[in-house]
Amino acid sequence: METKNQDRISELVEKQKDTYTSMADEIWGYAEPRFQEYESSRVQQEYLASRGFSIRADLAGEKTAFIAEWGSGKPVLAFLGEFDALSSLQQEADCTERRPIAGKTDGHGCGHHLLGTASVAAVDALKSYMEEKDLKGTIRYYGCPAEENAGGKAYLVRDGYFNDCDIAITWHPSTTNKTMGDDKFLANFRVFFTFHGISSHAAGAPELGRSALDAVEIMDIGVNYMREHMIDAARVHGAITNSGGTAPNVIPAEAQILYAIRAPKVTQVKKLYERMCDIAKGAALITGTTVDIKQVAAYSNLINNDTLADLVQENLEHVVPIGYTEEELAYAKKFQGVITELDKEGMKDQAAVIGGKEHKQELLEQPMWDLIVDKNSAYGGGGSTDVGDVSWVVPTAQVYTSCYAAGTALHSWQAVAQGKSSIAHKGMLAAAKVMAYVGAELLLNPELIEKAKADWKEELDGETYPNPLPADLKPSIW
Repeated sequence: METKNQDRISELVEKQKDTYTSMADEIWGYAEPRFQEYESSRVQQEYLASRGFSIRADLAGEKTAFIAEWGSGKPVLAFLGEFDALSSLQQEADCTERRPIAGKTDGHGCGHHLLGTASVAAVDALKSYMEEKDLKGTIRYYGCPAEENAGGKAYLVRDGYFNDCDIAITWHPSTTNKTMGDDKFLANFRVFFTFHGISSHAAGAPELGRSALDAVEIMDIGVNYMREHMIDAARVHGAITNSGGTAPNVIPAEAQILYAIRAPKVTQVKKLYERMCDIAKGAALITGTTVDIKQVAAYSNLINNDTLADLVQENLEHVVPIGYTEEELAYAKKFQGVITELDKEGMKDQAAVIGGKEHKQELLEQPMWDLIVDKNSAYGGGGSTDVGDVSWVVPTAQVYTSCYAAGTALHSWQAVAQGKSSIAHKGMLAAAKVMAYVGAELLLNPELIEKAKADWKEELDGETYPNPLPADLKPSIW
């Protein structure tokens, strides 16, 4: 794409930047958890409707999901947004000590207030650009709820809302600037195992009781033994969500454990899940209890796309370095001083991968990493994203931009505290520009879309979307 086109799109984003930063800050303040992002969704719907987009809302059983659409015909470009917050991360803005906000329970620790807003900005600017250039095609913003812990996009994929899309484009706040190269996101199931027993007095009539908590503990022991016999890249982690009460002299009649089951491929997760179901049934048999098994979320592994990754990489070069003032660098330095010791160690490992031996120390001395990371750099990993489900049905591009001080863990109060800062806003606007650049280049050069589709089919190698959600599963708050 010619530089003058990028310059014009940048101007369009900058023209509305105060609107976008205000939107992001407003959503930061709402901090609504999964499937309850009513105000956050409303703000974006109202804005895009005012800009000439048609709105379809309440999709796939998700009250806060919506699609804002403009244009007509092919190609159809989907821009993905999110707006859900994280539990128990309420935190005052710009504060370098843990200071929860009274009356709040959640906080935007993964930057989804920035994520959705930048995608809104991208489609907003791209619409204006398409009108000026008389470009044909359809652009959509997907307001996607419940990325955290519930995989909201998987429901939208299952119900066919991406079936006619040609390309999907998204991003995520980060501490680095990078394209989605060979990133490894793990497929992930979330499953509740609820055991039912018989309550009795633990001293007076223990022989009459059947402990549901015993069943949970025995299941967890079985899962621990299973860990010896699964692939190294797999992960299983659990939390007892109902211990059956607090009275030690009462045998618990009900107890529950929630597991996250992860592996590089969704088919591998499914096999682990089946083994864990057998363990649960065995624990129930041992304890004389029964068990109900309910899968509540599924995330598929991500299908990478070289053509789109290269396109993102090229366009990142037009916004990076982002550029920070001395005041912004000092602000970031303050937050680097309050990250955990473990995060500081992780930062050293990350700097070694990104900069190599010769630049590691240089990076560690910089409060903001204002450079483009090689797309093939591999560090971290182990997380999951429902963008993976989208990538199974449409070629998907993803970019990361630096919105937080280097070393900041995203799921932390330190990230929440930085979420309304000018460095967060700059990263958000940079991401909006890159996504709009990519969208414009695809519209101007449709052969790139066909090339991306060819890459996608080659990467799938004959596999089709595994659709890991149970057919009868509905989105729910749990």
